[in-house]
Amino acid sequence: MARKRRKVKTSIVIIIISMLVVYLGLMGYAILKKYQITNDLNIANTKLANQLSEEKEKKQINESEQAKTLEEIDYYKNIDDKIQETKLSVFKLASELEKRILEKNSKYKIAYLTFDDGPYYSTNKVLEILKKYKVKATFFTIGYDKDKCFDQRSESCYETYKKEVLDGHTIANHTYSHSIFNGLYRNTNNFLNDVQKQEDLILERTGVKTNIVRFPGGSSTAGSLKNSIIFGLREKGYGWVDWTAEDGDGGYVESANAALLNLKNTINEDIEVVLFHDYSQQTISILPQAIEYLENNNYILLPLFYDSVKVNK
Repeated sequence: MARKRRKVKTSIVIIIISMLVVYLGLMGYAILKKYQITNDLNIANTKLANQLSEEKEKKQINESEQAKTLEEIDYYKNIDDKIQETKLSVFKLASELEKRILEKNSKYKIAYLTFDDGPYYSTNKVLEILKKYKVKATFFTIGYDKDKCFDQRSESCYETYKKEVLDGHTIANHTYSHSIFNGLYRNTNNFLNDVQKQEDLILERTGVKTNIVRFPGGSSTAGSLKNSIIFGLREKGYGWVDWTAEDGDGGYVESANAALLNLKNTINEDIEVVLFHDYSQQTISILPQAIEYLENNNYILLPLFYDSVKVNK
């Protein structure tokens, strides 16, 4: 009987231990599961927090990039004004330098490089050379038949007007047609109307209103009309300019060496206005040498401006 009771007690203890083991196992599993769930939640929360932080950072970056883009857009929208402001500062200093040169108070001299009759497709090469040497020049442009470049009919030259301005050069008026032998100098009105037509084209293409003109063929080509044309130009707010030095590319030049020699032989003033044509391959070939020659002889190369002493008002 006693043995039977001991067996029952033993069985009960075993059952209790077994139940305890199971319970502890279940509790352990529950605790582990809870830990895993909590850990998963923490990981999820961390991921979510990181994602939110990244999104916030991205938003800030996007907002920063957007603000930067808007600033750049605003800059380029006003780039013409900025270029003009820079030019005015340069022109003010150039006026002071001109004065010192004329008073013989400066070792430096000035050369205004000017290019007539463009734009041409070859004008792009001229612009490349000027940019390489960090030189600003003046382009006396015409408008007739420039929808297609005269020297490469498959190309358009209209965008070149704007390119000249954006590169910081002075864009000037050489009349619309350049029709020396076809009515330009028939009377004063013909000439002034042609100037106005080119002024309108340049303004449309670049946003710049021109105020410097060069007579096609030079002012002497106007003959007896010269004074009346100058009076009309003055009323329109224009100054005019001829030239003091050239390489002869407007006529026949036998070689590039001859063109360079012509230029050197005509450089003899402290303030020079140099005549080139941007269609001339000889001029393009000697342009680097011409720039170096002038700079080595203390010439500062500048773009023309209305208040320059070389512009007649």
